[in-house]
Amino acid sequence: MAIGVGIGAGLALLAGAALLSWRKVKIKPQFGAKIGASPIAILFREDLVVDSTDSAKFILGQGNSFGTKWAEVRDRLLDQFPLLPETPKEGENRFFSELDQETMLTLTKTGATLRLEIFTQPITAEHVFEFRRKELRNQRIEAAIETSPNPIWEMDEKGDVIWFNPAYEKICLDTGNKVGRECPFELAPLTGTAMKSSRVSLPCDDGTRRWYEVSSKPYNYGWMHFACSIDNLVDAEMAQRNFVQTLTKTFAHLPIGLAVFDRERRLVLFNPALVDLTHLPVDFLSSKPNLLSFFDHMRENRMMPEPKNYSSWREQLTNVVSAAREDRYCETWTLPSGLTYKITGRPHPDGAVAFLIEDISAEISLTRRFRSELELTQSVIDCFEDSVAVFSRLGVLTFSNSAYRAQWKCDPDSAFAEITIIDATKDWQDACDPSPIWSELREYVLTLRDRSAWTSELTLTTGETLICHVEPVVAGATMVRFSQAAISAAPGTISPVANG
Repeated sequence: MAIGVGIGAGLALLAGAALLSWRKVKIKPQFGAKIGASPIAILFREDLVVDSTDSAKFILGQGNSFGTKWAEVRDRLLDQFPLLPETPKEGENRFFSELDQETMLTLTKTGATLRLEIFTQPITAEHVFEFRRKELRNQRIEAAIETSPNPIWEMDEKGDVIWFNPAYEKICLDTGNKVGRECPFELAPLTGTAMKSSRVSLPCDDGTRRWYEVSSKPYNYGWMHFACSIDNLVDAEMAQRNFVQTLTKTFAHLPIGLAVFDRERRLVLFNPALVDLTHLPVDFLSSKPNLLSFFDHMRENRMMPEPKNYSSWREQLTNVVSAAREDRYCETWTLPSGLTYKITGRPHPDGAVAFLIEDISAEISLTRRFRSELELTQSVIDCFEDSVAVFSRLGVLTFSNSAYRAQWKCDPDSAFAEITIIDATKDWQDACDPSPIWSELREYVLTLRDRSAWTSELTLTTGETLICHVEPVVAGATMVRFSQAAISAAPGTISPVANG
């Protein structure tokens, strides 16, 4: 059965079909449909095309369209008329275009016969010019999508793929997946109207996986998906994770406690030594507490000095973090238990900060013991009536007693610089009558050869006689002792010290 149609309606179908040729670009035409204009018509019997107007070829395609199924025609019209039913109802049903509410499609079903008509207004020269402008725009958009390296595809409400670009087809072929209605990307069911984002991977034939960030946006009662390759990002995250694991294994054997806080002041890394030193539960540390909570728990466990003013405690912690970020925080904590901790703050990239907690109790104890022994030694030599001075292998004065300070008017503790054997012999020489021993004494102190003890008599400018005793001691040091002369001897002579 032949169905006549006007030339104006044919031109309208040309415009509509061209828009449908690129289904992804929604451009609302400036021309609409006026009810009563000559329609584009297709006649179906038992869901197969049996007749159509010439202008309908823009929908059905060139050549023999008889026998085309209703489902195929529906698929070609869904972009503009998304509410077309899979099975038309009896009677007349009207559907308005998504692109132009003045363009109308009617389905009239009578038994096994179905009549499809599209009504639109005649096209003017203005409409043709506007259509040509938008067609050029569509071509640019089509070229951009066709050449895009990122896969783009559309899925209907059932989850079937109904359109895709060449990049999607390529990734399907590269990963050994069939190009069809089934999507190779395993996406979670999508609901709502907001854009969704998910990270998925595709297994490849060589055993590797390709990672993509898929953004999904509702479109035409379905979803439009955009995939972006993130292989480099995943590789970087994996490398960072491996690096952190390596650091964790390394820090696990360190006796120094390590606590690293990120820029949000959350604990992101710690080692077993931190658990041992702070006595904080592992589950608490694993929960990524913030920095204030971390130090609060240390205070509650009495693993840090109790703050004198608790109201300003948190402000003090803020100052601690600021100092650590500037690499100038270092404190020594004496705990109620008697332990001594050294706390050091170090800045890290991206605003992170690390705290090192070291138990220096043994070091402090050793230092105190050494200081006590030095004080004991000093008190012992201060009891001597003779003036005593000890010079190191390098000729630096390291020990002297109170008698020496009083006799030679010398206070090494208040001296600006170190006192050497040269400085000391000048003082001695100025206070004594001329004697030939001073150069020999300086050479004796600085020599690396084996040495023997010796003595010499000196006469002070006051007329008092002294005996100078020079003896080697441990570590290449030399002790010089001045005592009152018990007997008179020839000045300037050197007498060896008798053995035995």
